[in-house]
Amino acid sequence: MTSPQTSAPALQPKEQLDASHTVKVAETEKKAANTWLSPQLSSYFIAGGVAGAASRTVVSPLERLKIIQQVQPPSSEKQYKGVWSSLVRMWREEGFRGFMRGNGINCLRIIPYSAVQFTTYEQLKKWFTGYGAKPLDTPTRLCAGALAGITSVCSTYPLDLIRSRLSIATASIPMQSSAASSSTAQPALASAYHTASASAPRLAAKSVFAPQDLTVWGMTLRVFREEGGVRALYRGLVPTAMGVAPYVGINFASYEALRGIITPPGKSSVHRKLLCGALAGSISQTLTYPFDVLRRKMQVTGMNVLGYKYNGALDALGIIIRTEGVRGLYRGLWPNLLKVAPSIATSFFTYELVKEMLGAS
Repeated sequence: MTSPQTSAPALQPKEQLDASHTVKVAETEKKAANTWLSPQLSSYFIAGGVAGAASRTVVSPLERLKIIQQVQPPSSEKQYKGVWSSLVRMWREEGFRGFMRGNGINCLRIIPYSAVQFTTYEQLKKWFTGYGAKPLDTPTRLCAGALAGITSVCSTYPLDLIRSRLSIATASIPMQSSAASSSTAQPALASAYHTASASAPRLAAKSVFAPQDLTVWGMTLRVFREEGGVRALYRGLVPTAMGVAPYVGINFASYEALRGIITPPGKSSVHRKLLCGALAGSISQTLTYPFDVLRRKMQVTGMNVLGYKYNGALDALGIIIRTEGVRGLYRGLWPNLLKVAPSIATSFFTYELVKEMLGAS
């Protein structure tokens, strides 16, 4: 009597099972990513927007002070000097509205900017790693972050330019009358601020602009009408993109590297996460700060009353180094570092918190 023989299925090695599972997960994520406005993609977008708005509102006074210090004439006796004294002066002259001046346009810009940046970074990480099939290394993070930064800045740049204009339009820094603005000799303009009998009268910035210009729409129309149409709204885009690409790349790569060191499994407390963001932001901003100064100078070069006249980013760089030295490329760095640490810490923490609440991985 012969018993029926049953053939047992061949046992697969553990490595083969793991590889099969990885492929299935990658295929599932790829299908979800290819669905327009998928829940996961929407979660990245919403979390990024909320993170951007929260981070910029927290540091709005320091953000405005940084812009003022970057673009104010270097040889004026009415400079905004020192962080605390400048903040007190801003409060005394303009009140709480002075602290928040430009924050509305900043949030209007930063919400889509941050949303696009985080969403693009998350998607690029998946594309570059074959949706989990390949390991995610530091060069990949740098590349994904750089491309995400360029994408986000190109999509929201006009709002950034208008925000910069509004930030300095009400500041009591000395400006020149339009009659003297046609001169392109930077040293002569600088020396005019020292000479009491200079032909160019000094005016407070806030006395130059009409009330209707001090709104988002009003300033946009002024730039469009007086400075060359749509092209004027993108003045300074190239140095901005050059600075944002390494900044965002270093920012994301530094944050994820620091998370592996400062927040190992079981030690991911709130203060540790905030510390990671603060350190990552400080490192990336310090390394790329000269690009930020160039961006601001290019953005306000159309405001003739400031006396800036540049024929491109390289021309601006040469004039700044010649008239202000290398130190001019780091003007406003200290208040910026005070700003960037809580800003980036809040941004990353809020992003991860909202993303977790929305159930995204």
